[in-house]
Amino acid sequence: MSRLSKALVVLAALVLLSAVLSGCTRDKPTIYVYNWGDYIDEGILEEFEKETGIKVVYDTYATNEDMYVKIKAGGSAYDVIFPSDYMLTRMIEEGLVQKLDLTKIPNAKYIEPRHLGWDYDPKNEYSLPYYWGTVGILYNTTMVDEPVDSWDILWDPKYEKEILMLDSQRDSIAVALLKLGYSINTLDEKELEEAGELLKEQKPLVLAYVVDEGQDKMIAGEAALAVVWSGEATVARMQNPDLAFAIPKEGTNLWFDVMAVPSNAKNPEGAMKFINFMLDPEISFRNADYTGYAVTNGESRTMLPPEISGDRSIYPEPEDLVNSEVFVNLGQTLSIYDRIWTEVKAH
Repeated sequence: MSRLSKALVVLAALVLLSAVLSGCTRDKPTIYVYNWGDYIDEGILEEFEKETGIKVVYDTYATNEDMYVKIKAGGSAYDVIFPSDYMLTRMIEEGLVQKLDLTKIPNAKYIEPRHLGWDYDPKNEYSLPYYWGTVGILYNTTMVDEPVDSWDILWDPKYEKEILMLDSQRDSIAVALLKLGYSINTLDEKELEEAGELLKEQKPLVLAYVVDEGQDKMIAGEAALAVVWSGEATVARMQNPDLAFAIPKEGTNLWFDVMAVPSNAKNPEGAMKFINFMLDPEISFRNADYTGYAVTNGESRTMLPPEISGDRSIYPEPEDLVNSEVFVNLGQTLSIYDRIWTEVKAH
């Protein structure tokens, strides 16, 4: 055989091998997961792939609204998403999520009963809770020498340019509503206007409107007070012992982030396997240990150190949440929130 013939044979073999490998890759089952930033120990994704043979393509988002817009547009077919309670309700009403097959999620049995059956999904037909918590005030005890027990402190001129607020319309407007004594789910336009004016009054005192970066700024001692989600407070306190967390007496938002499957998911079977995997006690524990957020998995909670599992600012008991509310979908009223928040940011 001539050198040319041998070369052609080798080339043909390489082309065939490439086609086979390409076909194997293309045919490998895949799920597309869309989650909050830094909300999972990403090392477990590789374990899921090894255990199930399902490849995971993982993307993140910063706000519920960002996620909703992408799912609503329909351009990206995700298999598992992690919306918050009120956003899930909206997506159910708009037909953007499908019912779960709970027979394929046996690890749901580990979820504490008190975290099931809330109004956002009363029968848990469309979702299972992943993390839960509250919104409160993270503060630096070397910079704040008075009791932090009220939202009022976020309007104290003494802390001008030392206050961090959440760059989230529902959460920041909720803080103002709570300070005024109103429901965080109010549909009353006058009450919402009052909350907007209060936030405009506060704005000169605000150092920045932040999301995940607020935790880092507090750890570095760049601000005295910050409105944060409880899980971020946990991580920050571990890294800076001068920090403390308080749930104000006026009440707070009790929130749930859940796992759900979009209506246009290409691999709902794989999605059920992923949700079940996430609810495995060991996996759930590792995620909680990594992120600092409170898990709904009772078995996983027992694996955490007592100083975490017994800390009532992280795992509050029902009596700690008497004045708390879960966000609900506001329907058309959300447009008022949009307008007010735009005005506050532009003020």
